[in-house]
Amino acid sequence: MIEFLLDARSGVSPYLQVVQQVRRALRLGLLVEGDQLPTVKDVVASLAINPNTVLKAYRELEREGLVAARQGVGTFVTRTLADSSLAAHEPLRRELGRWLVQARAAGLDDESIEALFLSTFRAVNEESA
Repeated sequence: MIEFLLDARSGVSPYLQVVQQVRRALRLGLLVEGDQLPTVKDVVASLAINPNTVLKAYRELEREGLVAARQGVGTFVTRTLADSSLAAHEPLRRELGRWLVQARAAGLDDESIEALFLSTFRAVNEESA
């Protein structure tokens, strides 16, 4: 089951962070069709956020056709976002892991690593456009 984490420094609203984390888990194959999302009550307890925030996120995912709520039972994944490229993820994950170890050895903290990754990601995307 997915465990949500919120980053208050991200500038992204809590409901959208929940939506993004579910989408990411679906894309990586960490959540598959039939899996149950944590109950609203459990998410509220673990993140200390308003129940309406979680409900808004779950409704958004339902509108996208990714999950379905079953009255009195819970919210379940109805569709995955993983594709045939999922098999390529593991070698890339290992390579990225090595890169992260090198970044740490170079003295970069989390914020610096994230900034470097995002700026490089955007630059490469701009070059390919």
